[in-house]
Amino acid sequence: MDFGPFLFLASLEGLVQAAVLCLTALGLCLVFGVMRVVNVAHGEFFMLGAVLAWWITSLISAHPALGFAAALIIAPVMVGLIAFCADRLILKRLHYDPEATIVATIGMLYVIQQTVLMTFGADARAVDAPVYFRVQFPWFGYSGYKLLVIVAAALILLGAWYVITRTRVGLMMRATQYDRDMAQSFGIPVERVYTVVFAVGAMFAAVGAILVVPIRQAHYLMGLDPLLLSFIVVIIGGLGSIRGTVVAAILIGMSDGVISVFFSPTLAKMVSTTLVAFILVFRPQGLFGSKST
Repeated sequence: MDFGPFLFLASLEGLVQAAVLCLTALGLCLVFGVMRVVNVAHGEFFMLGAVLAWWITSLISAHPALGFAAALIIAPVMVGLIAFCADRLILKRLHYDPEATIVATIGMLYVIQQTVLMTFGADARAVDAPVYFRVQFPWFGYSGYKLLVIVAAALILLGAWYVITRTRVGLMMRATQYDRDMAQSFGIPVERVYTVVFAVGAMFAAVGAILVVPIRQAHYLMGLDPLLLSFIVVIIGGLGSIRGTVVAAILIGMSDGVISVFFSPTLAKMVSTTLVAFILVFRPQGLFGSKST
């Protein structure tokens, strides 16, 4: 294959990576932006989404599309409920203290990971794609499902943007993000907003995992890379900046996909972490973050 078509193929793979990363990193960005909580367990919510998708599809013996549709609805809700309970039982009792919540979410990471290992096992499990078709380009055929992942992620991001910027729920989230005490004085139930945001952030990660699990398979350690890349994206985009998160996710996802195809996934992670180092040195607030006063 000539260089041009090969670059186009690598770019398509990068777009798939960027689409899933946008959803995963957006969940992490919302949690930090509104709650100021660094959720180290975010990757495990991603992993839970994939594992629950496998479990739900394995229970439904009908057409793969039916099982996948059920997983896409049920699994994020289950992950959101787990995150809801974790917030109420753990983070709320710690009064959302930044240092304490880091330690607490590290504990949540190991509890979730080891629970899945004991119940699900160490083997990777495949999930059938809901549809099988190929889109024929002039140089090669490409998986139609991967293109659907890109479209689905874009539609979900547009929906999230609308909710955050155009609805009363989004207004309460933004008010809580800007000034918690002022929001509380205006009657906004801040702790309830925190709980909802933590659950929604976990659900975004779960949806990203469900979309990608037919491509990568489900296993109990699959949350590590999404967690690392999500932190990289949030740091580069600017802590709490949704626009920066989306831009950085596309940048990192595309570069990770292209470098992985041309060279190796290890080199792609090295480039990403090096970029974070440069951002922290020359622009600590990130591409779209604001300087602290």
